[in-house]
Amino acid sequence: MSEVSESNAAVLVRLRRIEGQIRGLHRMVEEDEQCMDVLTQVSAVTKALQSVAILMLEGHLGQCVTDAMNDDSVDMDEKLSEVTAAIARLVRS
Repeated sequence: MSEVSESNAAVLVRLRRIEGQIRGLHRMVEEDEQCMDVLTQVSAVTKALQSVAILMLEGHLGQCVTDAMNDDSVDMDEKLSEVTAAIARLVRS
């Protein structure tokens, strides 16, 4: 197994934190907590997931796209379309 990159390590830390938030949400629903409190926590988890997505996108732009720019065999139009599609998915979510 390869070593986890520094940026992936940061993503994994955030995902573990989100896992804890999800377990907390599960517990809140089981314990019949107030709907507004549950919705507040759902919002927090959503924001945390968006933060992970941004971190992943930054990593992709910083590493993969930069590497592709230095590789003459890579179709940059295709690479830019890929990034644009990813950003569009994030904006729609």
